[in-house]
Amino acid sequence: MAFSSIIRRGLFGSSSSLPASPALFLTRFHSTLTCPRLFVSGLSRLTTDEKLKEAFSPFGQLVDAKVIIDRASGRSKGFGFITYATIEEAEKAREGMNAKFLDGWVIFVDPAKPREQRLPPPPPPQPETSETGYKINRTIGWCG
Repeated sequence: MAFSSIIRRGLFGSSSSLPASPALFLTRFHSTLTCPRLFVSGLSRLTTDEKLKEAFSPFGQLVDAKVIIDRASGRSKGFGFITYATIEEAEKAREGMNAKFLDGWVIFVDPAKPREQRLPPPPPPQPETSETGYKINRTIGWCG
């Protein structure tokens, strides 16, 4: 009993003010996008940029549709990104295409996270020199 009142107070503000309908509850906690870029996962290896554009174009004006390709094999990595002109179009596409089939695979559409900044690689170590001016080559283990 006490647990439920704590949850009710946390969700609705106080224990006496319950929402009139479940729709009020859902609109209060409905997630909204902050940018018009979407992350699409679960793509088939056969899905191309054109197929992705074709599937997502009914929801609004596409700015960009990109399937991420593996450099070594040249095949799809199974995910991609969609960019719309407005956030509202992206939200419609997210609701309309999440957990739908594309090229025989179930795809999942989520908001794209901003790219994390990578640190630059550390500089290569400078070779040591001896008192005579020659470079010191330190070999670890047997070299023959």
